[in-house]
Amino acid sequence: TAAQRAAWQGVFSQPIPGGPTTRGFDTYFGTDVPNWPPYCFIEDNRTLGIPSEFLPVRLLGNNQASLAGPALPKWTLEPILPALRDRAVRFITEAAQRPEPFLLYLPLTTPHTPLAVNAEWRGRSGLNAFADLVMETDAAVGRVLAALEQSGAAQNTLVLFTADNGCAPYIGVPELEKQGHFPSGPLRGYKTSVYEGGHRVPFIVRWPGVVPPGTQCDQLVHQADLLATLADVLGTKLPANAGEDSFSMLPLLRGGAAPVRENAVSCASAGTPGFRLGSWKLVLAADPKAGTEVELYDLATDLGETKNLAAENPARVAELKSRFEHLISRGRSTPGAPQPNDVEVRRYPQKPAPTKNARKTAK
Repeated sequence: TAAQRAAWQGVFSQPIPGGPTTRGFDTYFGTDVPNWPPYCFIEDNRTLGIPSEFLPVRLLGNNQASLAGPALPKWTLEPILPALRDRAVRFITEAAQRPEPFLLYLPLTTPHTPLAVNAEWRGRSGLNAFADLVMETDAAVGRVLAALEQSGAAQNTLVLFTADNGCAPYIGVPELEKQGHFPSGPLRGYKTSVYEGGHRVPFIVRWPGVVPPGTQCDQLVHQADLLATLADVLGTKLPANAGEDSFSMLPLLRGGAAPVRENAVSCASAGTPGFRLGSWKLVLAADPKAGTEVELYDLATDLGETKNLAAENPARVAELKSRFEHLISRGRSTPGAPQPNDVEVRRYPQKPAPTKNARKTAK
């Protein structure tokens, strides 16, 4: 309606509060969640253009519905990845000419759903739209790395490449498996799962002169470790109340073999917690269909988490439960003074995890 458009004009003419530029970043370019409004690009703290059209609920990309809301005229998702790629290239080219170091944080919106594949990449994989989008994303990353090389800064730049979770189960997994492609490989589960397929992701480091090309490290690390690692690289000490679960992996990057962390916590979207200590992994309030409340796996011999060893290892289960509870009570897993937990902690239920509408709070 005209009233809506007038209201949007007022709202989107104002600076956006609380964005990246209020949290230490010099500049920002990107979108909100791609299939959530407002449907437009954001630069620093303002929208690029005023969303003036109402985009109804509909399919965007390939297979995921959008939320209704304000949009720029003729807005589509396909241009987002090329735009992020090109802005990253421009940023690197310009930043490399200045004497001070630079940081580029490039969280791509792909290959996450909606599967918005550009025309030149559709069908290229011979598998499905998700695989096409993986290829398009790979090419975009390649363009960014090429720009780094061309800028002359590559030999003095640390590059980290990873993903935030395992492959989603709703991107056509059965179709891929029929063609002999298994997105989780030997791992059990997919995104939202407490099992390894939900959390174990690629982590690739390129650091000329420090990390030898083609090498591999099998030590346990966590994405929470990036904070302490980068602080270590910069020679900066973190405050006691920051990075409470962040261990520096710099010794591993420099070729060390000693573990930098002994445990890691994972969680399913339904709240089911997993706790890893060395090669042992404890899953509490497990799948009710399996008829078990506790699962124990030895990832060193059973990476696919196929054999529950809880019944024959009660002492090990008790040890992992105790260590897990100790981390919760201290509010941290790194050495240092105990810290309050940042969010409400719901202890694992003794029965299967509650449904999404149920909420139980431990006292």
